Amino acid sequence: MNKEIQESLIDLHLQRAVFGLDADEKQTFESLLADAGVGLDDSFDLAAAAVGLIDLQIDEPLPPHLQARVIASADEYFASTAAENETVDEDDFQKVLTFEPKRSWSWLGWAFAAVACVALAANIWVTRIAPAEVAGPTKTPEKTPVKLTPEQELAQLLASQASLVKANFGVGNVKELKDVGGDVVWSDEKQTGFMRLRGLPVNDKTKETYQLWIFDKTQDKATPIDGGTFDVDKNGEVIVPIDAKLKALGPELFAITIEKPGGVVVSKREKIAALAKVETQSKTNT
Repeated sequence: MNKEIQESLIDLHLQRAVFGLDADEKQTFESLLADAGVGLDDSFDLAAAAVGLIDLQIDEPLPPHLQARVIASADEYFASTAAENETVDEDDFQKVLTFEPKRSWSWLGWAFAAVACVALAANIWVTRIAPAEVAGPTKTPEKTPVKLTPEQELAQLLASQASLVKANFGVGNVKELKDVGGDVVWSDEKQTGFMRLRGLPVNDKTKETYQLWIFDKTQDKATPIDGGTFDVDKNGEVIVPIDAKLKALGPELFAITIEKPGGVVVSKREKIAALAKVETQSKTNT
């Protein structure tokens, strides 16, 4: 057998054991076997099958008819092997003691079956045994949270089933601010709310800021709840989220004062830009 035919047969044995042969490959394979004067070597199939059984989980017992066939085949095989052993003569015993490996096709099959084992083992390991180690743990793509605008957040609050406190803003004690208006919406349940303001002038952030105060029925009137500071940087309507520093469980009045940058802990209420008094009937479910 020349080297080219031998290598072709090895390749086709590997292909047959690991992936199978199509019609053309099968015809070529049988033709090469005939030209080489050798038969089909099943050692490649045995090696591939052994690798395929790695970490195999057997959930069901072997079918009875197949189990019987396996046992019968095993008995037949070992019976024939025992018969052969009984006829071992002195010359055969001497051959065993002076064993020299024969370069038969079967020996080559087992040698190159190792290559099939490696190829099949890699294939099985990637596709069945350790997919998590190769591809890494499956991760659900994290969705980037969508940042809502104050307008959208206000719309969500109004559309919710929460009980809302509502009040309309009017002018305070600053004579220059005659056109201030708007409304306020607050939820005791969600502890969140928004002010919708009109006519509040753009402030110079280096000199002053606006600050909200929530006069709550649970809080002393001398120390209303700080609702946060905010600036107005455009003319027209602005929507401002309320940032209450304490829980407001029963707002009765909302007041916007003009304070120094950063706000104050307790307001002197010298400059009240706007007031919104809560009417009892304004507390509704939407």
